[in-house]
Amino acid sequence: MPPPHLVDRMSVIELRQYTLRPGRRDDFVELFDQEFVESQEGTGMTVLGQFRDVDDPDRFVWLRGFRDMTTRHRALTAFYGGPVWARHGPRANDAMIDSDDVLLLRPFSADTGFAVSAAARPPVGAPSTERFVAATVWSFPPGRDDGIARIRDGLLPALRETGPAPLLGPLITEPAPNTFPRLPVRAGQNVAVLLASYPDESAYLRHLADVRDRPRVRDEILPAIEREQTAAPRVLRLRPTGRSLLS
Repeated sequence: MPPPHLVDRMSVIELRQYTLRPGRRDDFVELFDQEFVESQEGTGMTVLGQFRDVDDPDRFVWLRGFRDMTTRHRALTAFYGGPVWARHGPRANDAMIDSDDVLLLRPFSADTGFAVSAAARPPVGAPSTERFVAATVWSFPPGRDDGIARIRDGLLPALRETGPAPLLGPLITEPAPNTFPRLPVRAGQNVAVLLASYPDESAYLRHLADVRDRPRVRDEILPAIEREQTAAPRVLRLRPTGRSLLS
């Protein structure tokens, strides 16, 4: 395993959304940030980001990454069969109503993977920042790549020209079977996910308006994506927790 200050490039990403029991989110965040960060990373995975959903006080969103699918299986087996989960898992499970809303993802291409440094992670007890993260999820018919290509070749350049590039990804569905069935993932998906970070929500709204005001985006790119999608894109408006690497 690499030293803690050096994290390998991640090629497999889980985007996990948990529905918690009413009023339990802050307790869950405290438990997660204290007990489930270093303990998971000690098995070979990387906890990339932990977030409170702005629109749902009972939703916790997080991402973790793996070098590859083989590493994912080995790391999940070690963590969920290990002493930390045995000790604290019952408390975490008691706070959750649903933990099965999970997308298994990968970078658009081999040369668009990303790496993060665990050395940059704030310590236990660090306060949450005021930053704002937007995660947009587009859904397309299985086996169809046209919508994803229009995001890659049209929308992404426009986003980069008008504001910050996405922190993660862009990401698309990882087609490999889930080899750790103890933790379900959403099967049959064909999605593209973009995550971008801003100083605050007003900066995000300004960036969004700037992109949509571009004639080519407004008149060509977005309508072309809409023709391919199976549902309207879902936007997760997120606030990083105090220990999130992504913020």
